[in-house]
Amino acid sequence: MYYHMQGGGGRAQQAFTMAEILLSLTIIGVVAAITLPSLTGNINERTWNTQRKALYARFSQAIALMPALNGYGDNSDNAAETFVTGGLSKVLKINNICDNEHLQDCGIVSKITTIGGVNFIVPVDMTTLNSYMTSSASDGYGGSTSMLNTKAAAFETQNGESILVYYNPRCIGSLKENPWMGGSGFYIQNKVCANFIYDLNGNKGPNTVGKDIGFMTAMYPSDVKIVAPVPANKYLDSTYGFRSAIKACSNYDSDYRVPNVEEDISMFVNKNLLQGNNITMDGKRFWSSEKISSGNIIQGLMISLGTYPGQVDDKSLNESLYVWCVKR
Repeated sequence: MYYHMQGGGGRAQQAFTMAEILLSLTIIGVVAAITLPSLTGNINERTWNTQRKALYARFSQAIALMPALNGYGDNSDNAAETFVTGGLSKVLKINNICDNEHLQDCGIVSKITTIGGVNFIVPVDMTTLNSYMTSSASDGYGGSTSMLNTKAAAFETQNGESILVYYNPRCIGSLKENPWMGGSGFYIQNKVCANFIYDLNGNKGPNTVGKDIGFMTAMYPSDVKIVAPVPANKYLDSTYGFRSAIKACSNYDSDYRVPNVEEDISMFVNKNLLQGNNITMDGKRFWSSEKISSGNIIQGLMISLGTYPGQVDDKSLNESLYVWCVKR
């Protein structure tokens, strides 16, 4: 650093050397390199969260306008496409519809990263989405739990989202039913009408579940319930009683809670999107946030991926089960 004295007794002027300027620029560059990815990530997270909520609102409004969600094509090869062309496109603004052979034309990528951090080939039919959905089992009421192994279809929205659709034209049931009160619970496979995997920015990155990619599930053909859970990065490591599970999610993060039973069902359907790196739902039973009264006994509802995959049943509040928290 040097000083230059002004003539006539003026004040000294201070200047920087070239080395000092370069050092300052280097420091600024290092700080920017450290902080910029975090700032960009935060901006992306907020953007995705806003887009996710808007997409869910549009879908909820559109599906509420449909007379029923079942019966759109019994042919397993084109049922999902028929559901989109003959039903969903009447109530939702859609730019482009793609059949099973041309999913990429609707911005669908071939691989995505699961919430567990592993690559997952985008499933082209219901069996590869979740083999439990098309495996046959008794539901305790004389019916079959299995869905048709329908092929996926896809479409693009006017807002630029790419949507994969898995469809069951024979879905049954209603929110007004309480089938778990029969003692053996019920299976969810034939309650699921449509499942959607969405990509908020088409084939742009990061193509990761929990970021730009998520899922929605519509259940019950007429008394429709659609949910779009946003799960935590993994389920909590320990098992909990019902009341402890409620506290465990809020202790994990104040923005998280125990999912309701339909959100648990949606996570079951899309279990392969959540697995990887020693994270698996298979063989476990998970609490929902809901309780029922059976006589004088209050019990919590859970969903099983154990001996009876897809079963929703009531359990003692003191029984120890897993919990996978979702964002509020």
